[in-house]
Amino acid sequence: MTIRVMIVDDQDLLRMGLAMVLAGESDMEVVGEAADGATAIERAGALLPDVILMDVRMPSIDGIEATRRIIADRPDAKVIILTTFDLDEYAFGGLNAGASGFLLKDAPPAELLSAVRAVATGEASVSPRITRRMLDLFGGKLPVAGTTAGPGRLAVLTEREREVLEAIGKGLSNPEIARALFLSESTVKTHVGRILQKLELRDRVQAVILAHQEGLA
Repeated sequence: MTIRVMIVDDQDLLRMGLAMVLAGESDMEVVGEAADGATAIERAGALLPDVILMDVRMPSIDGIEATRRIIADRPDAKVIILTTFDLDEYAFGGLNAGASGFLLKDAPPAELLSAVRAVATGEASVSPRITRRMLDLFGGKLPVAGTTAGPGRLAVLTEREREVLEAIGKGLSNPEIARALFLSESTVKTHVGRILQKLELRDRVQAVILAHQEGLA
């Protein structure tokens, strides 16, 4: 399967650089670019990319609002927030707006490609280091949707599901969780789906946040 990617950034050189990295991969195709949020919203609706690399700070409509509108229109859209600083509150807001990942602009090409592939297959792309700093600084501003928080919230999970949630909170991918818990990847995927359903979580990013808030990670 070819992953269709759209690049959104107001810097021409950065868009060009990202496009060159992605063009070198046989399983990826850059289907469009945008230099501002308004154009991104329009082109995302027309091009239907699998993954959108979204800059945070842009003129007119910023990346957070663009992400919110794109996700509202296409809940299955996958957005990776791009930012210059790993302490960028605006970028963390992007995750709360529905983005599936968070990536520094100076990340190595291998990390970029890994993030795109992970998000395209339904994984989250938020490193444990960034997650920890995000929660330390802004955890109180990033409430997790769903059931009421409290000591008994995780009681609906089986022991195995708690183990999987803990692994998610540590930033492990499904293949990594499968190896760590001696499970098949399909079994892990089933557990992840049940965790999201039982805890009424929107996506894997919220599961990461919840795992940290509950002290599992």
